[in-house]
Amino acid sequence: MAQYDVIFKDGTVVNQDGAHVTDIGVRNERIVALGSLDPSAADKVVDCKGLHILPGVIDTQVHFREPGLEQKEDLQSGSLSAVMGGVTGVFEMPNTNPLTITAETFNDKIRRATNRMHCDFAFYIGGTHDNVAELPELERLPGCAGVKVFMGSSTGSLLVSDDAGVKAILTAIRRRAAFHSEDEYRLEDRKPLRVPNDPSSHPVWRDPEAALMSTRRLVRLARETGKRIHVLHISTAEEMVFLADHKDVASVEVTPHHLTLDETAYTRLGTYAQMNPPVRDAAHRAGIWAGVDNGVADILGSDHAPHTREEKDKPYPSSPSGMTGVQTLVPIMLDHVNAGRMSLARFVDMTSAGPNRLFGIANKGRIAVGYDADLTIVDLKREETIRDEWVASRAGWTPYDGVKVTGWPVGTIIRGRTVMWENELLAASTGQPMRFLETLEPVA
Repeated sequence: MAQYDVIFKDGTVVNQDGAHVTDIGVRNERIVALGSLDPSAADKVVDCKGLHILPGVIDTQVHFREPGLEQKEDLQSGSLSAVMGGVTGVFEMPNTNPLTITAETFNDKIRRATNRMHCDFAFYIGGTHDNVAELPELERLPGCAGVKVFMGSSTGSLLVSDDAGVKAILTAIRRRAAFHSEDEYRLEDRKPLRVPNDPSSHPVWRDPEAALMSTRRLVRLARETGKRIHVLHISTAEEMVFLADHKDVASVEVTPHHLTLDETAYTRLGTYAQMNPPVRDAAHRAGIWAGVDNGVADILGSDHAPHTREEKDKPYPSSPSGMTGVQTLVPIMLDHVNAGRMSLARFVDMTSAGPNRLFGIANKGRIAVGYDADLTIVDLKREETIRDEWVASRAGWTPYDGVKVTGWPVGTIIRGRTVMWENELLAASTGQPMRFLETLEPVA
């Protein structure tokens, strides 16, 4: 019997030791050896010479739309898009139909996803006014990433816009909770500022103050309850400055689109650039980059939120907010790495070690002995042009169609299996729920 199931040979491995050429030995889905390994000791050898091997990229914010909205996306198509873009694991959001707010609806998604999704996964449970009493148990369900709360930009019971409602949720739970932070009251007041057929009025309506007001409220409530919060998709320079003073309670996510696009996107893309919170001007983009540079930003999430072309072609403001992103996260950010905007080590920290650190993911987020053999293998020098046709999402489009990038995902390895190699899907769906340290521990 071979010592290793597979050896990934001669790649430049980026891990806690820095970046250096070494081999990775895998057995029974785990990394069991790093160093100069004898190829004859393996059933299979993958030549990675000239390539960089990163810890598997974890996208901590995707909307895969199942159940209920499968015309936009489902768990299978969304996860196919993930692995084709080098992403090995995702955290998926609760705004499905029915909403993911009970043990029944949560476990239904786990059943739908297991051995059907192409990548590993976790699901958020939605926090509402009505399920507060159940949240301490719901947040401990196997495969649960934590509680997600919409303070703005949602409908029905998923919208918790009032301080009392948010405080009740924070008081009830123990784990870090994730928030869409826009002030719903301000958004309602400013709706008349939306200009029909003009998506560039979207960031006027959903102005920077709506985000900052909500985030200030959220931090105050976190302090009052002594709980940890995770503020999703920061879109303003002011929030980055504010959150720098509150890192003891608040972790911070940024997205590739807020780091890449600016107000010119509305001219080029129209409603296809429409997101919540909005893409803003270059000054806010620079402020978000400052938060990446100085470490206030913890992790990257794509906020993959697909809609069909038919839906996005509706005139503003009837058009829905959201764009695809899980498949383009790696190439767009590697292009920033190659442009000198961020280091490769910082990219790794924000997409693997960071999610591990914030959410306590068991056995994922590092290239180290004992960890799952989740690897994102990239060619940093490869030049490609992103095309709609490449996007595996059911939506079938990307805001980056025609964008030339340097840096490309070559392989997606999940628990030692080569799922994608050179833009080809090679393995059947074997997605499994992620495990979390805080749900492995017995309740005190």
